[in-house]
Amino acid sequence: MTRADDVLIEREDHILIATLNRPETHNAMSHSSMIDALVAVCEEANSDASVRALVLTGAGKSFCAGGNIKDMLEKNDMFAGSPSDIEAAYKEGIQRIPLALWNVQVPVIAAVNGAAVGAGCDIAMMCDIRIASEKARFAESFVKLGIIPGDGGAWFLPRVIGPARAAQMSLTGAMIDARTALEWGMVSEVTTPEGMLTRALEMARDIAANPPLAVRKTKLLLRQSSALELPEMLSTCARIQADLHGTEDHKEALTAFMEKRPGHYLGR
Repeated sequence: MTRADDVLIEREDHILIATLNRPETHNAMSHSSMIDALVAVCEEANSDASVRALVLTGAGKSFCAGGNIKDMLEKNDMFAGSPSDIEAAYKEGIQRIPLALWNVQVPVIAAVNGAAVGAGCDIAMMCDIRIASEKARFAESFVKLGIIPGDGGAWFLPRVIGPARAAQMSLTGAMIDARTALEWGMVSEVTTPEGMLTRALEMARDIAANPPLAVRKTKLLLRQSSALELPEMLSTCARIQADLHGTEDHKEALTAFMEKRPGHYLGR
């Protein structure tokens, strides 16, 4: 069962703000209730057509510390039982998160306030954009615990920072700081701790100010770009573009541009 406060949800106009809220465990993600709560946020973002961006951050000093090491040691929660039990727990538990975040139709911005370790690092990589506090730290640290990125991190991380640096992080388990993450393209910007969420929300507002159908379709194309050959990609673009040319929001965007004013979009 999901605790009501596992993930705090706030709303600012068209922006959904989700805060991982187990600071006493550094927002560890091995508890089923925490997983359920994060998946529910993704489902809410998709079910509410008025949502145009999702910001994900963490309460306390950490963004997310990944799996709870105490639970691993004591064989609790998803780490309990036989190998087949644990395999099922991964599939029915934490592996729901990459699928849920991948399928969020609106842009997802990770506001990384502190340590993003193991599954926490991977959850940040599952987002579309990452803004980091100067206090943020990243580690693909599974190998240090004698395990692998069981949440799909070996799929996401190379797509963000390239195979060589992904191999370096995954095989050493070493921690990198926010400035290194910026240099490697893991994050878009590094801010002061006080300004991190403000900057993430500012970017979310910039996104939300655009025609929402175009934003969703642009995100879809970015996600499909690595899987499609160029001819198929161009065909997909032509089909989507033809549909968007017939929308009310496209007409409003053109009119607003000519009249030198902000557009007012309805998502149709």
